[in-house]
Amino acid sequence: MTNDDSWSDDNDYNYKYQHGGSLPPDALNYIVREADHELYNALLAGEYCHVLNSRQMGKSSLRIRTMYKLQAQDINCVEIELSGIGSQQITASQWYGGIIQELISGFELQVNRRSWLREQEDLSPVQRLGGFIENVLLMQVKQKIVIFIDEIDSVLSLNFPTDEFFALIRHCYDKRASNPEYRRLSFALLGVATPGDLIQDENATPFNIGRAIELKGFQLHESISLGKGLVEKVSNPEAVLKEVLYWTGRPHHVNKTSKFSIDLKIISLTPTY
Repeated sequence: MTNDDSWSDDNDYNYKYQHGGSLPPDALNYIVREADHELYNALLAGEYCHVLNSRQMGKSSLRIRTMYKLQAQDINCVEIELSGIGSQQITASQWYGGIIQELISGFELQVNRRSWLREQEDLSPVQRLGGFIENVLLMQVKQKIVIFIDEIDSVLSLNFPTDEFFALIRHCYDKRASNPEYRRLSFALLGVATPGDLIQDENATPFNIGRAIELKGFQLHESISLGKGLVEKVSNPEAVLKEVLYWTGRPHHVNKTSKFSIDLKIISLTPTY
């Protein structure tokens, strides 16, 4: 592998490491992992999915890249980052209304949110969201739909129960049997939590009908492209990359440590394994 041409090409000198923040879908330093294929293929097939993992594992970058690929297949996608809606000093009506607004903005729906909500004021907040999905979203968007809900763990900071929110997602799946329009709709939930943290009712949880996507740390065979940024900067880029993966593995730490290695002008390294 040391003499493999994959360690060097014309882009080596332009290769930049990024530690922190999400990567754009065309980033040279994005590492395609098994989870990329699993999530994309499952959502393409109309499955519900969830990616629940620890922080700094690349969940947001995975979401961005998967959305980009699905949109290339004419699948209409939107991302709702729950932490952006708020979790402190917010009522259930405001929170569910915020989700509805994200759907309106993301899918460019032709509806006046305030007027529509006033017409539904006799319903509970979760009933309004359910009605909005069926009577507005599925009526106006005729393609396949994937709703990505990121930072799902932020519901744990809300001062009202959210079991009904997850039950609604499960209800959307169950309605596929009676209403074919729901077969066009899928959800992908991402965050730092376990299913048991988010909802206790096994009969209402969406996590036992969706596919769990395991997001692992970087493996060497997946990460060869990361070594491009080390070519001509360290004497043995393969050894440096192996050592970085051995000690870190997480996307954030791998990019940060690789850049740190260059900044320190490391010129040799003996693997510890």
